[in-house]
Amino acid sequence: MLDVHTSERRVTPDAPALPLARGPVSGAVLEVFAGERPVSDLPRPSGLDPYGDDLQLALYLCYELHYRSFPGVDPELEWDPDLLALRRDLERPFLAALQAEVEGGDDVDGAIDALLVEPVEGSGPSWRLADMGELWQLREYVAHRSIYHLKEADPQAWVIPRLDGQAKASLVTVEHDEFGAGRAERVHARIFAEMMDELGLDSTYHAFLDVAPAITLATVNVMTMFGLHRRWRGASVGQFALVEVTSSPGSARLVKAMQRLGTSEAAQAFYEEHIEADAVHEQLVRRGLLADLVSREPELAPDVVFGIQASTLLEDRLADHLLRSWDAGSSSLREAADV
Repeated sequence: MLDVHTSERRVTPDAPALPLARGPVSGAVLEVFAGERPVSDLPRPSGLDPYGDDLQLALYLCYELHYRSFPGVDPELEWDPDLLALRRDLERPFLAALQAEVEGGDDVDGAIDALLVEPVEGSGPSWRLADMGELWQLREYVAHRSIYHLKEADPQAWVIPRLDGQAKASLVTVEHDEFGAGRAERVHARIFAEMMDELGLDSTYHAFLDVAPAITLATVNVMTMFGLHRRWRGASVGQFALVEVTSSPGSARLVKAMQRLGTSEAAQAFYEEHIEADAVHEQLVRRGLLADLVSREPELAPDVVFGIQASTLLEDRLADHLLRSWDAGSSSLREAADV
């Protein structure tokens, strides 16, 4: 079983910051990042599994240029036309696959109402961890989530200039809380990193990128894809709503899991913060953000629903992957290896 205390490629002064390739396309992007291949020589992806390791890592690498990037990577690559063209060719099959697999529709209220109904006997990872999960499984869960939570709320920030009125005001209010309400020590990404430290995990940004499977990367890539494209601002809002509406009950179960497993109070602080905060955020999102956006731009209702459904699809698949792995007594993280 993989030791989740470390990943095989850490960002340290003595080790390369770039992750390992997972196929020819991600390998080519990494060669460009390392200065070993001209950007004009990037391959055109064809026939890749839209949910597979090679496409999802290559897309994640392209997106990361808009976040913190990687040490030593030329900052000019962020807007290089050849790399942007590759990103477009990766996004299209991913987006098409998501559109083909969700039901669609334009009933935003109905989509949100469905999220508010929790099963009497849930079976997802937070239920498993709360009732019977082991400490190594909790650590794995946190390792998966670190790919997003160490940049928490950043993907959704791109939608701010694309909104107006109460929709913008409500989203910014929630984001203000996510970014610590003016206090650096309360920034949610920082609290998550402190939880990782308490659990004996490496909290370095991207410490677990090499071992995060494609489905984990996909749950983050979809947020970035929606956030970067003005065309998909409705879907970005839908994805944001999904997180804020469903976070509070799941966070409560994860606190219960940590208490049962005897973790420190400091380790529990991240999810405790989300029990109360996201209960408040749910009302802001539903009555302020969604209601105002759809009243101003009713044509975006199908995109809002798509954002909810596409993100739910990916989250459900990640949950299934975790539970199937754990039921088999094996790690849900991948072994890092050159492809």
